[in-house]
Amino acid sequence: MRSWIWTLVLFVAAVALALVLREHGGNVLIIAQPWRIELSLSLAVVLALVAFLALHWLLRALNWLGSSPGRLRAWRGRRAQRRDVELLERGWINVLEGHYVQAEKDLSNLMSRTRSADRKVLAGLSAARALHLLGETARRDQALRLAQEGAGQDARLRQAVDTVTAEMYLDQNRAEEALALLEPLQDASARFLHGTRLLLRAHRQLGHADRVYELTRLLLRRGALDETQARQFIRESTAQRLAQVEESGWNAVWGDLSADERLDSDVALAGAQARARLGQPAESARILEASLGRRLDDRLLRLYAQCDAAQAGQRLGHAELWLKSNPDHPGLLAALGQICLAAQLWGQGEHYLERSLALRADTHIHALLGNLHDALGHPDQALRNWRLACQAADTDVPVISRLLPAADTRGDPRFEETDAVDEPAPPSAPHAVSGVYVQGETDADAIPVAAPAPEPPASTPLASGSASAEDDYFDTAPIPGVDMSQTSDHGAR
Repeated sequence: MRSWIWTLVLFVAAVALALVLREHGGNVLIIAQPWRIELSLSLAVVLALVAFLALHWLLRALNWLGSSPGRLRAWRGRRAQRRDVELLERGWINVLEGHYVQAEKDLSNLMSRTRSADRKVLAGLSAARALHLLGETARRDQALRLAQEGAGQDARLRQAVDTVTAEMYLDQNRAEEALALLEPLQDASARFLHGTRLLLRAHRQLGHADRVYELTRLLLRRGALDETQARQFIRESTAQRLAQVEESGWNAVWGDLSADERLDSDVALAGAQARARLGQPAESARILEASLGRRLDDRLLRLYAQCDAAQAGQRLGHAELWLKSNPDHPGLLAALGQICLAAQLWGQGEHYLERSLALRADTHIHALLGNLHDALGHPDQALRNWRLACQAADTDVPVISRLLPAADTRGDPRFEETDAVDEPAPPSAPHAVSGVYVQGETDADAIPVAAPAPEPPASTPLASGSASAEDDYFDTAPIPGVDMSQTSDHGAR
């Protein structure tokens, strides 16, 4: 469209010039000794325009010829850049598709051929990523070193290299080395959000609960971390902080939590345990009651049930209020039974524990019933419940119901016949006190268990002045430092 407009403008200018020159019929005289040139005005104007255009195109041609080396260099640079970009794109596509071997080849080729520092660093980091995913750590570290050298003193490229290196170290649980690279990148404004996330990951691996809590709060405020994941990190770090908190630092830790976070089961459990450890059971109970009022949790109920007789009445009242809205909660019934045991309300405690046992049989409830019957003086029932508690704790333990017979050692060559001359013959099926039957076996199929060998009789002291005793002693006693097996009688006496 523009060409048509310019053509129209030229035609209009030509027509206007022709009309103007038509009205001016003058001549132009050019005297250059010995020549005298006379031209009409119209022809002189046309020749001037043609000369101007010819000179213009001549100068442009000379300029084009003079700039040919620069244009050639620029063309070569564009061709190299296009080739580098194609290699970089193909390498990254292979990395994303999982073709790490081919990706590493393309990126290594690019790193060795390119003259651009940026593309060299990008190729090195991409090749290191491919080698990292292949598990070739030595070659990956070499690629990272080349990328570090290519970055030179460029702060932006060095930051990229340190970030990628730290992320790979974190994948290998080398948190301390990653932390050394990431700490200098963390500025006061925390604008480097990806680096902050990597810092959070490193501190989580090292178990630095305070830093995990601070960084999680920071990322959550900036919207750089998923809220569900952030809540989980806050719960974990807060539980670790509360496990180590002292009385002087309690307000700083607990006061920084929101009301909803304090009601979380994990946080409430850690806070109640910390208060109990600091010797404040009433505060511990209040924390548990607030959380249990929102949702019943078996861990909180077990901790709430651990109290002395002075606190049992108040806790029993709260637990019975929860029971009205949760009448069939086995954990709550077990906690009520344990609180009744602390208050020595045996009948009520047995009632709650039996109700809980009907809903769910586990080690805790059987153990509580065993303790109750033991306190009431019912050893048989207590022993039965303790056995059931052991079975509930480990279902792989075989159930033993009757005794196994002892092994018959009459044919054992280790026992000398002289040892049993005066002893009565053993019964056909002797029973050892410690022998047991495995459930489901018959007497005929029972596997005998070898009884322990009888201990040798204790030596009696020799009577003073008894020659026969002394002879017998010195005749049978081994001689120190002499191997009796090498003698002619092989040590037999």
